[in-house]
Amino acid sequence: MVSFILRRVLTLIPTVFGISVLVFFMIHLVPGDPAEMMLGERASEQALQELRRELGLDQPLHIQYGRFMSRLLRGDLGRALRTNEKITTEIAERFPATVELSLAAMAFAVTFGMFAGVISATRQYSVFDYSSMLFSLVGVSMPIFWLGLILMIIFSLHLGWLPLSGRLSYNVHIQAITGLHLIDSLLTANWQGFRDALWHIVMPAFTLSTIPMAIIARITRSSMLEVLRQDYIRTAKAKGLPPRLVHYKHALKNALIPIITVIGLQFGILLGGAILTETIFAWPGIGLWLLNAVYARDFNAVQGGTMLIATTFVTINMIVDILYAWINPRIKVS
Repeated sequence: MVSFILRRVLTLIPTVFGISVLVFFMIHLVPGDPAEMMLGERASEQALQELRRELGLDQPLHIQYGRFMSRLLRGDLGRALRTNEKITTEIAERFPATVELSLAAMAFAVTFGMFAGVISATRQYSVFDYSSMLFSLVGVSMPIFWLGLILMIIFSLHLGWLPLSGRLSYNVHIQAITGLHLIDSLLTANWQGFRDALWHIVMPAFTLSTIPMAIIARITRSSMLEVLRQDYIRTAKAKGLPPRLVHYKHALKNALIPIITVIGLQFGILLGGAILTETIFAWPGIGLWLLNAVYARDFNAVQGGTMLIATTFVTINMIVDILYAWINPRIKVS
């Protein structure tokens, strides 16, 4: 098992290197001049040339890439062209917000998605089965920006139950420990902050969870149906074991492999920055930060943020592969 984990970790090196090449050269194909974006269209050519030289944008691409990789190997993502702040500092300020939103969305998705999938499989062709699969189809097809706006109109503007946007109310302060407001408020016994953070995260988290929830429900249903047809399940039922024990202990555990794969992939996508959701709800995370960086043609910020997202995604995939052997002993890791 240890050698398998080491091999999976070593495969990250060429993967991350390939991603760095693609990210760097594809971003430099995007039209637009960062120097002109920073100085404005009326800036003189001399001022533009001086700024390009200062930023290193006048060098050939292979030299710029070499400088980018040398900084990357030292853990330095450079400075944002817009603010001249360290990119690692800006990411550290915003990544916890994306992590908290992604965790809350996946909690919704896993809880309701797996529940709907298991019930649909154990009650195949029932009204609940048809209803849950219909809702999962709607969840996959529904545009996130449309759902977010509808929820804001209903629960914020009309009913006034939930806050419209943001992560916290202006008059609420939570002492930063982990950067996750819900956890930090619990650690400091700040119950007002916990309630405020919880009400702020409910609507964007549910909006973000609809697509992974629908996918998890459909995958859980199909995987459970396949396992329920196996001989050992029929044997367990013939022995007189309670249906709940058969379904949740024997069937569900062996059906988890494709479910975990989907959960890992979806969580990696959410951590990559839910740009639409964060933009609609003004959630100060990585997605909104990257969108603003693209608008400003901030190559350094886009490169650094994209490298973080890509590394996070491949790391989650590696963890999912390692979990396979733990979930299902029949899988060989040799």
